Amino acid sequence: MARLLLGVSGGIAAYKALEVVRLATAEGHSVRVIQTRNAQRFVGAASFAALSGAPVLTDEFERDPLRGAFPGDPLPDHDPAAHLGLTAAAEVFLIAPASANTIAKLAHGHADNLLATAALGAACPLIVAPAMNDRMWANAATQDNIALLRERGIEVLTPGTGRLATVGEWGPGRLPEPAELLAAVDARLAGGRWSGTRTLVTAGGTREPIDAVRYLGNRSSGRMGFALAAAAAARGSEVVVVAANVSLPHAPGIRYVNVSTAAELAGACEAEFGAADVLLMCAAVADFRPVAAVAGKIAKGQAQTLKLEATEDVLSALAARRREGQTVVGFAAEHGPGGVERARGKLAVKGLDAIVCNDVSEPGIGFDAERNAVTIITPDGERQVGPAPKRAIAEAVLDAVDELRG
Repeated sequence: MARLLLGVSGGIAAYKALEVVRLATAEGHSVRVIQTRNAQRFVGAASFAALSGAPVLTDEFERDPLRGAFPGDPLPDHDPAAHLGLTAAAEVFLIAPASANTIAKLAHGHADNLLATAALGAACPLIVAPAMNDRMWANAATQDNIALLRERGIEVLTPGTGRLATVGEWGPGRLPEPAELLAAVDARLAGGRWSGTRTLVTAGGTREPIDAVRYLGNRSSGRMGFALAAAAAARGSEVVVVAANVSLPHAPGIRYVNVSTAAELAGACEAEFGAADVLLMCAAVADFRPVAAVAGKIAKGQAQTLKLEATEDVLSALAARRREGQTVVGFAAEHGPGGVERARGKLAVKGLDAIVCNDVSEPGIGFDAERNAVTIITPDGERQVGPAPKRAIAEAVLDAVDELRG
């Protein structure tokens, strides 16, 4: 497996970094940890040393007992400076959490502690995972620093939104969950495996107008589709997302086509599908729409009979006209017992290479949730993944696509 260098800066989210080490070593990765002094105010070095099986470094002038080696590697015959030895041996460098202060240092080339100095001297891929209060995240200085890092080709993960460290505060700024952080590491280690490919992803849920203000829709937030897009882009693919009514932030380097209805989604997919090597049809497309939408607003209390007609089966139509070499993956939101069997039937009927089934009857996963649990079904078999963060699910789906494409 790989050598992962983990940098931990000061912040309450430092406790999540312990789980990153645990998960990474369980996967077989070899891990070394650098902490800032402020990070040790939240989590002690002994905890990281116990989980990684290697000494933790904090100071630029501190001697590394392993001479820059990672667990399992032979000791070098010389004693390099820690910030050079560790980064020379590392295959990927993850800074999580990255405080606003650390991000500012990285953006402007400061090197006043071991973590910042190591980042400045790193030749391996660098992934930065911000974590801070929502007001600090929204500050123009922080956003400018983030933009500067991304312009330099550094991968900066988007923080989550939710409960923050201070009692009663809620908003963007949460460190992504450990499984998501490790998924980002694994994707970067996959490198350019998808370089030269084009991936078309659909995300969100369509809305079919009833009148000028009402519609038939569903609860899909687009999180799963956006996670697939981010994972494919991290593997080097050129990614286009057809997004149906998604309000999530757009990631740099990914092209988005915004649509609303099933017909608009079908038109956008038809325009993009010919150039795609992989289609990940994750959007929740309405099965029915009103025969005719009312031009104005239906008055309250006015009796109505809503007549519906079937929408086009976008996925089947695309699969029917695919060219040689294209891989088509569908998604099926099923409810209750028998869902996997129903999804497997769609695999054959629609002519797909794989279908990803999730049971939306389970609380806390699926629609409009941060986590998911799925069964990935191919003609050769099936495997269950999760419950796990949607980015981790996305990586598992792309691994299945890798196997299909050989």
